[in-house]
Amino acid sequence: MRELAYCGVFGAAGLLLPVLFHVLQLGRLFMPMYLPLVALAFFVRPRAAAATAVATPILSGALTGMPPFYPPVAVFMSLELGLSALVLSALNVRFPRANPWLLLTPVLVGGRFLYVGLVYGFARAVELPAAFVAGASLLSGWPGVVLMLVVVPPLVLRFARSKRNEMPRPETRKHD
Repeated sequence: MRELAYCGVFGAAGLLLPVLFHVLQLGRLFMPMYLPLVALAFFVRPRAAAATAVATPILSGALTGMPPFYPPVAVFMSLELGLSALVLSALNVRFPRANPWLLLTPVLVGGRFLYVGLVYGFARAVELPAAFVAGASLLSGWPGVVLMLVVVPPLVLRFARSKRNEMPRPETRKHD
């Protein structure tokens, strides 16, 4: 039940933070939806983290129009965030004492390259200059990656480490 509460709170933050950032015209630059969804991966198990991360951009796109469905930014973000949250949470469960920066950095970089690959493929499919569009997408996302590297690990070190011992592990969970 606690895991569901975390997913709800962090998912709601994933819906609200972009609205605040877009008012200041900083949404695209700092990727505010990513912040709570990436942090969530340190607090819950992989499936819950991935499900919340996949659903949030789609729900946000349907409710607010951000991210848009055409071009399919909402879909691309769902794929990137879902896979990133799944991998990050799985690594966190497997290596609970690992430094969060060591877990987070390669996952964020890999997620960005997945996103850029999706953008590149879409740009080619609609006959846009794929290398230019993908390159612009890659460059525009790095301030957000840096922000996540600055904000998420201290949050995890402060709060998740004490909660991690309370999380049921896959091998110790009671079966219903």
